Amino acid sequence: MAGIYIHIPYCKQACHYCNFHFSTSFKNKESVIESMLKEIQIKSIGYNELIETIYFGGGTPSFLEISEINKLIKTVFKNFKISLNPEITLEANPEDLNELKLKELSDSLVNRLSIGVQSFIDKDLKLMNRSHSSIDSKKCIENAIKYFDNISIDLIYGMPDSDLKSWEYNLDLALSWDLNHISAYALTVEPNTALYKYVTKEIIKPLEEELVFEQYNFMFNKMSNKQYVNYELSSFAKLGYFSKNNTAYWLRKKYIGIGPSAHSFDGTSRSWNVSNNSLYIKAIKENQMFLEKENLSEIDQYNEYIMTGLRTIWGVSLNYLKENFGINYRNHFKNNSQKFINSNHLILNEGIVKTTIKGKFLSDGIAAELFLINH
Repeated sequence: MAGIYIHIPYCKQACHYCNFHFSTSFKNKESVIESMLKEIQIKSIGYNELIETIYFGGGTPSFLEISEINKLIKTVFKNFKISLNPEITLEANPEDLNELKLKELSDSLVNRLSIGVQSFIDKDLKLMNRSHSSIDSKKCIENAIKYFDNISIDLIYGMPDSDLKSWEYNLDLALSWDLNHISAYALTVEPNTALYKYVTKEIIKPLEEELVFEQYNFMFNKMSNKQYVNYELSSFAKLGYFSKNNTAYWLRKKYIGIGPSAHSFDGTSRSWNVSNNSLYIKAIKENQMFLEKENLSEIDQYNEYIMTGLRTIWGVSLNYLKENFGINYRNHFKNNSQKFINSNHLILNEGIVKTTIKGKFLSDGIAAELFLINH
């Protein structure tokens, strides 16, 4: 099983925290889409994996016309082997999804929406430089639930000057629609973003880490009481609604990236397309190389398995380590994880090591200490 990720590299404006590849100029949109259609054909040659997910990310995929979305999906179906009921997700900004567009989307093959709400508090949205208001989000969700069952929204916690009261307001409002999936991310300060400049110039002061941790724990307890499963650090879902795309990523399944800056993974190597719309168009048109590739060493693959495993409810299997990497790798992990088991950050049960509630928020740091640098 594998997935296809389609990167739509356009946004109306730049969010202050985002370091993904996008453009606010739409002059070459048609050429980019035509190039993406050609890339789908190129990457399908000799590819025999069954595709079970198609994910439109970005950027802002909801910026596309329905006809453009349908054309991309149709081209994937024409060139790849597709499972019977593929999960097809469209990331969307609230202001893009009026009721007419939602109805048209529901008539397409898109069967899952991921709506970038981020916050229901307007001052947060202004700080993030989002292009929608809290009213836009509420209207969008109220209309979306008329046409879609499988809906996720994104929220961001750890906002500067935020507290548990404001975070509880966001969560309570999100839960009031009884949505089946909620993704929540801690605000991070990424290089080459406006937020990074504001923080380095001390215009904005990030929330203290212990307060961010407090917000995560509050969310975990509240969501758990509402029967949501925290199947991955940033993902909460009701049973039967885990994102197949997200799950495949965290279980290190294969995926193909389409579009400028899109990444691909085949199990032993990663590749990424050029992060420049014009260069991408030119390379595709002239049948030139448009991506770079990195072969993953055994140590790289081990480290990635530890990183992804500790972020999920599936954990790290000692037996999997032994069978796929050998006894030395298993022993390294088992021996070095003991101190985190002793400190109640990890738990070992029936050969599976998982994070405890105490360790969840620290999973990336714990994983890094369990990496192998060399033999």
